[in-house]
Amino acid sequence: MPVFAYRGLSTEGRSVSGVVDADSPRTARGKLRASGIFPTDLAEELAAQPRTAREWVPFRQRGMSSSDLSLLTRQLAALLGAGVQLVDALGALSDQASRAAVKRMLSQVRERVREGSSLADALAAHPNVFSDLYIGMVRAGEQAAALEAVLDRLAEYSERQSEFVSKVRSALTYPVIMMCVGAAIMTFLVTYVVPQVATIFEQQHAALPVATQILIATSAFLTGYWIWILIFLIGTVAGIMFGFSTPRGRRLYDTVMLRAPYIGQTMVRIICARFARTLATLLAAGVQLLPALDAVKGVVTNGLLRSAIEKSREEIRQGHGMGHTLSQSGLFPPLLIEMIRVGERSGELERMLERVADNYEREVEHSLNQVTTILEPMMTLMMAAVIVFMMLAVLMPIFQLNQIMQ
Repeated sequence: MPVFAYRGLSTEGRSVSGVVDADSPRTARGKLRASGIFPTDLAEELAAQPRTAREWVPFRQRGMSSSDLSLLTRQLAALLGAGVQLVDALGALSDQASRAAVKRMLSQVRERVREGSSLADALAAHPNVFSDLYIGMVRAGEQAAALEAVLDRLAEYSERQSEFVSKVRSALTYPVIMMCVGAAIMTFLVTYVVPQVATIFEQQHAALPVATQILIATSAFLTGYWIWILIFLIGTVAGIMFGFSTPRGRRLYDTVMLRAPYIGQTMVRIICARFARTLATLLAAGVQLLPALDAVKGVVTNGLLRSAIEKSREEIRQGHGMGHTLSQSGLFPPLLIEMIRVGERSGELERMLERVADNYEREVEHSLNQVTTILEPMMTLMMAAVIVFMMLAVLMPIFQLNQIMQ
């Protein structure tokens, strides 16, 4: 059905804007007048807008950030808690939205809710913004008549996830920047500076030290075959990505990552923290264990761990405990298994999952801080060693020429 963007006046004389679904402009105007809005401007929105330059950038996140989504969720929960009707709350959020895309999305959600759709179904029309986990929790909140409480938990969950991801990114930012800057400096020296110095040495017909010969040969190889090197690198990356896109390649990648020293342990802690936090949030929202486990698979990025959770669902359906079924896979750490068992016996599974999530998040943060503390001086020393080698390779022949001339 076509979507029409409108501007108009409400019965109180207040300026309003938004979107409305209708078969034709005439039907759209009729729907607006029936809802107490007198349109002054009405235009159909095209289904496919021309892309801007930013939208062509690969791997660009097209939805809302976690912080913006948590703020939006918190505001909606506050409005509902203050007694504002859902349609009016969505309208208020749409009016105060600063980004045109967010305003349009909220207007479309409000229009669907006004037509009788549930909030979960209205949100499901925007999968680039709201995940299946988000929609499932909203649906559970509507069914249990506890939408405000569920939205509060969703906001808290989004805030925790955003904070956790920010800590991981900040811990890895400095090493990555150091690597990129070091690689750029080395490339400039080898491909531009060294060839000019090599020309001077060749004109003098002087015997060059081994270090200088190695540096000149490396520079000549990179400058002479850079196209083939680039093609080889692109082909290698494309081949690896294609291999990982296949089920067998993805399984091999997941297995290697889990068994890799240090990286595997850190990855398991990160995944277990997200798994425990998400499952606790779903259980607190009133979602049953089996549907919660089905929804929580979306936050488990490792295929082996995801398969273990799917197998656990089937065994839980047959009457086994979750702690017992997860322990049989041998992939989950003992702390998570024991905390789940304690939670199942005591009836406080949600609380135990929250504790284990807090524990793993602290461990990951501490571990990443240790790695960055070690990496920073190591990378500095490596860059210094390379620079010293290049300086000696360039300066030693100069000193020899100076002695000959004297």
